[in-house]
Amino acid sequence: MFTPRIQRGRLTRALVLENPDPSLDDQLERIGFSVHRETETPDEDRLLQLIAEHRPQLIFKRSRVEITERVVAAADDLYGVMLCCIGDDSVDKQATAARGIVVLNDPRSNGRSVVEMVIGQMLAGARRIPDAWGETSRSEWKKSASGRYEVNGKVLGVLGLGSIGSQVARVASSLGMRIRFYDNSDVAQAVGATMDWEPVHSIGELFEASDVLTVHLSAEDLRGRSNRNVITGEHFMAMGRARASESPGVFINMGRGTLYEPTDLLAAVKAGRVKQAFVDVFPVEPRNASESWTNPYAEDPRIHTTPHIGAATREAQPRIAKKMARATRQFSHQGTVDDCVYAPKRRIDVASTAEAPHILSVVHADVRGTKKAVDDAIYAAGVNNLQSVHRDFPRYGIAYDLSVLDRALTDDELQALIGEARELTGREDAIRAIRQVEIE
Repeated sequence: MFTPRIQRGRLTRALVLENPDPSLDDQLERIGFSVHRETETPDEDRLLQLIAEHRPQLIFKRSRVEITERVVAAADDLYGVMLCCIGDDSVDKQATAARGIVVLNDPRSNGRSVVEMVIGQMLAGARRIPDAWGETSRSEWKKSASGRYEVNGKVLGVLGLGSIGSQVARVASSLGMRIRFYDNSDVAQAVGATMDWEPVHSIGELFEASDVLTVHLSAEDLRGRSNRNVITGEHFMAMGRARASESPGVFINMGRGTLYEPTDLLAAVKAGRVKQAFVDVFPVEPRNASESWTNPYAEDPRIHTTPHIGAATREAQPRIAKKMARATRQFSHQGTVDDCVYAPKRRIDVASTAEAPHILSVVHADVRGTKKAVDDAIYAAGVNNLQSVHRDFPRYGIAYDLSVLDRALTDDELQALIGEARELTGREDAIRAIRQVEIE
C-alpha cells in the first residue's frame, strides 16, 4: 500500500553531497537545519547508507551523484532534491515525482562564469593561442598570422539561446560579431527578434553559417525529448561551409557531453572542418579525482579539454549557495517552489494573508478528483482557505497545491483528505506528500 509522506512543521535535516560551497552549510544552519556534509562523492550503495543514517528531508548535490529509483525508494523522509547547478539529468524525475519529491535547481547563478569562459575560448581559438603555448613551451618560435583571426565581423552561431546562450551572444555582439542562432522555443525566438539576431531553421544550417559555434543545450529539450546525439557527424563536417575559406572554424561545447559522439568531432577536426575545439563536458565523467577516467579527445591536440569547470569560480559557487539556501528557506518555511525542474522558470507561492496563518502543501497525482479532495477536506474541516494556488506538471503526472489556512488540519482531517482522493480517483498514490507549516 502506498503511504504518502506527511510532515508537520519546517524541514530540518539536510544531506550535502559533491562539495558545493561551504557557505551553504552555514546558511542552512541559520534557518534551522542540521547539516551532514559528505566530503567524498558517494556511489549508490554509500548514498543508501547515508540516507539510512541521516534520514535527510532535503538532499543538496551538484551533477554527478545520481538520484535513482532505488535511492528514492529508500528515502522515506525526503521531500526535495536541491540541485546546486543547472543540469537535472542526474535525477530520475519520474521516480521523484512518483513519491512526491520536489526537485529544484539554479539556472542562473553560474551564468557569468560560463559566459566568460566561452568568450575566452572563442578568442583563444580564433588566435590559435593554445598552439602558440605548446610551440613556445618547446622553445619553438613560430610567429605567423596563418590561421589567426579577429572575431570582429565573424559569425557566432549559438545552439541553444537560453539564459547562458543569450548572454554569450550579447557579449560577442559587443565584440563586433554577427549572431545567428538555432532554438525553436518561443522565448528564444522573441529574444532573438528583440536583439536583431538571425534565426536559422536547423542545426545543420547553423553549422554551415558559423565561423565560431557555441553549444548551450540541456540533456533534454523543453518537451522532455532527449538531446542525446542531436549533433551528428554531418553537422560537424558542414562547419563554416557557407563562410569564406578564411574562417576560424572554432567549436565550443559547454552544454552536455552526450550531445554528439566524440568520434564525430574527432573526424571533423582531422578533416580540417573544425579547426579548433574546446570541450568542457564529456559523455562519461568521473565522480571524483581519484576515479579512473579516459579523455575521449586526448589523441588530437586541436581539441582543448577542461574538467567541467565552466561554473567553477570563486564567485559563482557562493552565489549558487546563497540562491539554494534562499530557495530552501522558502520551500521549508512557506512551501514556495522556485525553479522547479518539473516546470522550468515557474514560481509557485502564496502570500501571507492573515496573522500567523498555516500553509498546506500537497503533491498529488494530476488526475480528476485529487484537487477536489483537497478542497473538500478543507471545507469539511470548517477551515477558511484564505488563498490558494495550483500547478499541474502533466509530463510527470503530478500537481502541486498550496493553500493558506486559518488553522492547520488535524491528523484525522488529513487522513480524510487522503481517503477521499483515493476513493475519487481509484488510485492508492493519489496523494504523494503533504506538508503543513505555520508561518511565524
